[in-house]
Amino acid sequence: MSQQFEFDEPAPLAPARLFVRRAQVAAPAPGDRRARLTVAYDGSAFHGFASTDGVDTVQARLTAAMATVLRRPGLTITGAGRTDTGVHARGQVVSFDAPAAFDLARLERSVNGLCAPHVVVRDGTFVADDFDARFSAVWRHYCYTVLNRRWPDPLLQPTVWHVAGSLDMAAMRLGSDVFIGEHDFSSFCRRPSAGLDGKDRSLVRRILAAEWHDLGDGVLVFDIRATAFCHQMVRSIAGTLVDVGLGRRRAGDLLGVLRGRDRAAAGPVAPPHGLCLTEVGYR
Repeated sequence: MSQQFEFDEPAPLAPARLFVRRAQVAAPAPGDRRARLTVAYDGSAFHGFASTDGVDTVQARLTAAMATVLRRPGLTITGAGRTDTGVHARGQVVSFDAPAAFDLARLERSVNGLCAPHVVVRDGTFVADDFDARFSAVWRHYCYTVLNRRWPDPLLQPTVWHVAGSLDMAAMRLGSDVFIGEHDFSSFCRRPSAGLDGKDRSLVRRILAAEWHDLGDGVLVFDIRATAFCHQMVRSIAGTLVDVGLGRRRAGDLLGVLRGRDRAAAGPVAPPHGLCLTEVGYR
């Protein structure tokens, strides 16, 4: 599935986030070049993307395979986003340093031989030395899929949220409009721990596009694109909009929920397996 998004050029971001975007990225060592891979994975078998001691994660699995192929035990890779346990991706991006003469097509084949079918490298290329999969990103695109039928579909169930009750798509689309623009999403995010300075981290984010698509046969997809997301933000928005579709709350109430900055006022957090990181954009 491919959608085209049209939106105005974003207004300048707050100074705190400009600092993050301008974070210094170390240059590759002599003889190396910066490279990027586009990676897809089935999140069902992993405890999220980011490496965590004692559990199997996408980053750990991918790093181990790449280190073997490149013969670099201390290899580190940077991901564009930290997906939660059970969340999928078809467009995750990772960056790393590799020998300048190394054949990335060989790396793709070898890593896929070690990691497929749960993790697959879709493509790879060498990039500018100051590229960073996380800090160079200007937007991220997620999709959340709902199966709106009376009964679940065993073949679709690993990647959709089954909702049996009838959903009002018009109301859900109307509710989606509330989120576009720059807002404080405290009502829709898990509050992170304080920063090193002891101050609360900002939950202000800029949404570039948010729209529901009816693909037919009960398959509904919520596409959302933003400069950045906070923890559980997409799943919380999707769960709240499904509440609107079920008639449990009105689309007109969502602006008040957003402005209230009260996590308890939003709807349920949608299950992780319906969420997929679709694409990451770079200038």
